Amino acid sequence: DGVTEVLAHRSDNLQDKFIEIPCSEDYDSHKRFAGCTPRKCGRGVTDAVITREEAERIRRIAERGLSLGGSDGGASILDLHSGALSLGKHFVNLYRYFGDKIQDIFTEEDFALYRDVRQRIQQRIAQVFGISSSAMYLTKPTFFSRMNSTGAKTTHDEYWHPHVDKVTYGSFDYTSLLYLSDYSKDFGGGRFVFMDADSNKTVEPRAGRVSFFTSGSENLHRVERVQWGTRFAITISFSCDPQHGIADPRLR
Repeated sequence: DGVTEVLAHRSDNLQDKFIEIPCSEDYDSHKRFAGCTPRKCGRGVTDAVITREEAERIRRIAERGLSLGGSDGGASILDLHSGALSLGKHFVNLYRYFGDKIQDIFTEEDFALYRDVRQRIQQRIAQVFGISSSAMYLTKPTFFSRMNSTGAKTTHDEYWHPHVDKVTYGSFDYTSLLYLSDYSKDFGGGRFVFMDADSNKTVEPRAGRVSFFTSGSENLHRVERVQWGTRFAITISFSCDPQHGIADPRLR
């Protein structure tokens, strides 16, 4: 793996840690949006935007939703926007599959908390990168993930491959992850790894910690395989292109 440097230990309580890195050329092949498309690139970590108590409440939303399904492999996802839910080796639409029963699973307060957290993360990203929060649009896919040590059954379960978000999803300009469980306490492995030419830089998840970064090749990354326990997180991503914007999820 080369030299590994820990950007954020689980035991750290970080107000704001930001590392600026040169932007890749990935943004040049997409339409640029003044006041939003990254000109300053980098990665940040903060424990000061979402409280642990809020993270626990959000994790309970994920646990309730994922209890309705779950992948046969080690990675399950729940997307409250599209309704996509891992079920066995496939995905179902939560809203169609469970219909009116959804009202028994989620509450309006759940969705209000989700919206509030999303807005705070969006504002922090805008502030750090010196752009306008109103120029950023929530984009898909935005989803909860639950990872454990079960072996992969389909390619969807193979979450550990290095990738670039802007290449995988052309709409992404800024990516964030809100961690909902603690590295080395709730699970082993599962650290987030930025893969730089000279060394790997890792972020150890901690409930309430937000890791955010520009989505281009300057931030090639992967997640380590989870060795034991269960790792919960939510990926929340933003586009500068209003055509790729999606509304906050709402109780159907």
